[in-house]
Amino acid sequence: MLDGLVISIDAMGGDDAPNIVIKGIEHFLTHEGQGRRARFQLHGDAEALAPLLEAAPRTRERSEVFHTEKTISMDDKPSQALRKGKGSSMWNAIAAVKGGQAGIAVSAGNTGALMAMSKLQLRAKRGVQRPAIAASWPNLSGDMTVVLDVGANVECDAAQLTEFAVLGEAYFRAIYGKQDPVVGLLNVGTEEGKGNTTIKAAHERLAQSQLGLNYIGFVEGNNISSGNVDVVITDGFTGNIALKTAEGTAKLISTFFSEALNDNWWSKFTTALNLMALRKLKKKMDPRRANGGVFLGLNGIVVKSHGGTDAIGYANALNIAMGLAESDFQDAIDERLDALHDEDDNIGFIA
Repeated sequence: MLDGLVISIDAMGGDDAPNIVIKGIEHFLTHEGQGRRARFQLHGDAEALAPLLEAAPRTRERSEVFHTEKTISMDDKPSQALRKGKGSSMWNAIAAVKGGQAGIAVSAGNTGALMAMSKLQLRAKRGVQRPAIAASWPNLSGDMTVVLDVGANVECDAAQLTEFAVLGEAYFRAIYGKQDPVVGLLNVGTEEGKGNTTIKAAHERLAQSQLGLNYIGFVEGNNISSGNVDVVITDGFTGNIALKTAEGTAKLISTFFSEALNDNWWSKFTTALNLMALRKLKKKMDPRRANGGVFLGLNGIVVKSHGGTDAIGYANALNIAMGLAESDFQDAIDERLDALHDEDDNIGFIA
């Protein structure tokens, strides 16, 4: 049996699983100091995992393998995944959280399938219509901005957006330690009257709320990276596009920057002189730092890693998982949700 904090891993989920999964855990245990406190349940094909664990001594020492030959492919639809999913590596990773054998589950597999299985097994918290996926993105202040939803709910009503604000604010407080995070609602402009009917209704609800949220009203896309807002609320369609656009832009700038630094002998010379500063800049621009979306609103913690990430990115998802498992963010969410439901009952809020 595993002692201490246990992280349940879908070892077969992801574009290059289980190879990247094991390399990611090994990187986490090697480079993250808090990783030494973690142990792992690896759900997947024991035969495929054996040679990878042989080459990853830290992971082998801190892991227990739970064999299953069933996997969920990256192109399975959620309905297909639910029909064939029981007993798969993804299903079993979530089941360990439900059963209390692990504190948190991590998967780089099919997002839709992971959300469907998580909802079915863990269930949504009382009053939560649909769980959301929250992602963190570096901003100009040197901190992180949390954006939700980034893919779980293509369409949202005003009540769901209000719930996302509560979930995101409680998550930010617990993970980043800021007691009064700034919350904004993503819109096409900051002026009153901008946006569609749903956005306007959500804004009115949040502006009139007595929940104690530090809500500043409408924000625009550039505010995600500006550092003047901590939590940005939007629907999953818009949020996913914003996140993927930001990732692509970061990679584009990084590529252009590298090409410019190696364009001629003089640029190479100046690059050598400023090597430490450039390494620091590269780290800040690295999209792998933002890998790891958290499913909020469930009776259990699930972290979704990008399916195409590398070992460093996967290790970052594990770092987020570790921080969540050691925080009180579930209690903080419950507290805010109870207050929201009481307020809704008092004013008769209709989405």
